[in-house]
Amino acid sequence: MALRTIREIGDPVLNKKAKNVTEMNDRIRTLIADMLETMYESNGVGLAAPQVGILKRIVVIDITPDASCPHVLINPVITEQDGEQTGMEGCLSVPGKQGQVTRPNHVRVQALDGNMQPIELEGEELLARAICHELDHLDGHLYVELAEGELVDVQPPTEEDEED
Repeated sequence: MALRTIREIGDPVLNKKAKNVTEMNDRIRTLIADMLETMYESNGVGLAAPQVGILKRIVVIDITPDASCPHVLINPVITEQDGEQTGMEGCLSVPGKQGQVTRPNHVRVQALDGNMQPIELEGEELLARAICHELDHLDGHLYVELAEGELVDVQPPTEEDEED
């Protein structure tokens, strides 16, 4: 496994539509492992393959505080969404910024897992937000397009903050 470089806003790869994955192979397995490692190392809750420069329809998501429940979604499609939530959202590709975004409060997604087996994932609140956010990346969209008002600066935690 290896850390991948996260592409940042302004990189043209982030505005391109990703292609479906048609078969599992060693390159895709390595990509998924690298994406998980990169997401955890960057303290993110999700990461899409275009964010590491690969135009494949793959996302990884883990909203648990102890990194214990990673979801791997290949070729994901939202099949149901309802409700509404508005809250602050950030992105590893837009470092140091957050914006107010309205998303569905509940989503259901169909995808393939890391073994190319069909799965269905249902999410509410933060998981629903993460699913929508990451799937937007697969179609070349960033949350800043949906942000209501100006983005705000956020400071990364310092070592002193982490000790508290």
